[in-house]
Amino acid sequence: MVPKKVFFTKGVGRHKHELQSFELALRNAGIEKCNLVNVSSIVPPNCKIITREKGTALIKPGQITYCVMSRSSTNEANRLLGASIGVATPKDRKTYGYISEHHSFGEPNKIIGDHAEDLAATMLAMTLGLDFDPDKAWDERKQEYKMSGRIVRTQSVTQTAKADKNGLWTTVIAAAVFLEE
Repeated sequence: MVPKKVFFTKGVGRHKHELQSFELALRNAGIEKCNLVNVSSIVPPNCKIITREKGTALIKPGQITYCVMSRSSTNEANRLLGASIGVATPKDRKTYGYISEHHSFGEPNKIIGDHAEDLAATMLAMTLGLDFDPDKAWDERKQEYKMSGRIVRTQSVTQTAKADKNGLWTTVIAAAVFLEE
């Protein structure tokens, strides 16, 4: 199986039980009806990135669904938590891309998302055998990375939340969801 499409989603859930907070985060992300299988990191060549709305419309209840997921949970009152998925795809769509997952505590949305994108770009460069420093390769004006003359686009989906003040479990997720259709 080589996925033809991928979409990105995120969600947050709160409940007195950790598992239920995870279920509610999946519902918030629109992927609760899937049998999720965690996989690692490669965006196949020519895999089309589609919107969350288009992606969730293609899912059938009970479907075995492959995803790269970042997840974080806590019941520590007022703690900031976050989960992010970063993706790096070469401009040449015949080449594969890379997905990273990152989760942390105490960091704002932009920092977590930027870190996930840097991780994805760095891992893609390593697998392609390229020297890469994300701080030097970033083109601020064009909002893209350059790796040995190759243009690489990055994006991320990030979910942050402040944990419930009364100690309910809070779970955040971010996911890249693969589809065959």
